[in-house]
Amino acid sequence: MIYTVTLNPSVDYIVEVNDFVLNELNRIEKEAKYPGGKGINVSRILKRIGVPAKALGFVGGFTGSFIQKELEKEQVETDFIEVDGDSRINIKLKTGKETEINGNGPAISKEQLEILIGKIRTLHEGDILVLAGSIPSSLPASLYEQLIKECRKRGVKAAVDASGKALLNVVKHEPFFIKPNHHELGELFDTEIRSIEDAVLYGKKLAEMGAQHVIVSMAGDGALLLTKEHAYFANVPKGEVINSVGAGDSLVAGFLGTYTQTENVIEAFRFGVATGSATAFSSDLAAKEKIEELLPQVEVQSL
Repeated sequence: MIYTVTLNPSVDYIVEVNDFVLNELNRIEKEAKYPGGKGINVSRILKRIGVPAKALGFVGGFTGSFIQKELEKEQVETDFIEVDGDSRINIKLKTGKETEINGNGPAISKEQLEILIGKIRTLHEGDILVLAGSIPSSLPASLYEQLIKECRKRGVKAAVDASGKALLNVVKHEPFFIKPNHHELGELFDTEIRSIEDAVLYGKKLAEMGAQHVIVSMAGDGALLLTKEHAYFANVPKGEVINSVGAGDSLVAGFLGTYTQTENVIEAFRFGVATGSATAFSSDLAAKEKIEELLPQVEVQSL
């Protein structure tokens, strides 16, 4: 079973304004609202590709109710903890370019955090726990480290999709899987990733530091899968990028979901790249049919 943790879920409010003008009245051409947050995106994709999963995290207020109801409509299994205050709203303003305005979200108490940790302590050997997104300021900055330690005690595989110190601090605990994009990878080592060779070099460093599988996504330039012993490159399918929200989360879901079914890392990598691309080419997260349409275009080669 795959469990996802989203510490700070959101309502993602997508707004399209054709001729946006500052200091003037602007009218929305199109709008949509989705349950958001990196772990929730992973859970939504896993449901679409038929892989059992449960979403954990914290929700509150009318926005939290919206998140819960929308996931119920999609038959995504949840086990959220109710908190005081409203879950945040993240605005994605599309005006030819894309501008993001993210809310802060509610504070989470020590007691509420302990409830989450208690749920994680019920996981079993062979389960996968996905820790995705940033850690809210009301929680300890070392929380992901603490949760990975709980996983290791129980034989649970940990997957981490985070950035900055939250990611760097967990690598020594040998997570099963991490997924920085090339910008995040460069920030970890205070450098700029300019080529595939750069990404291989620094991605390998993360593997040598402890991460078992490192996928570095490089937008239209493809993706890399790195371990201590091996490096693989996958191209991305051809298509028009419509949506940048959730593509990385979709890659995570495609990789982990396929791995649980096949235990084939290369095939999981290939399916993950197709899944991320399918979301990028769609207005919402990828449909299974779109993933299957793109999958034949993805080729993996050993470097």
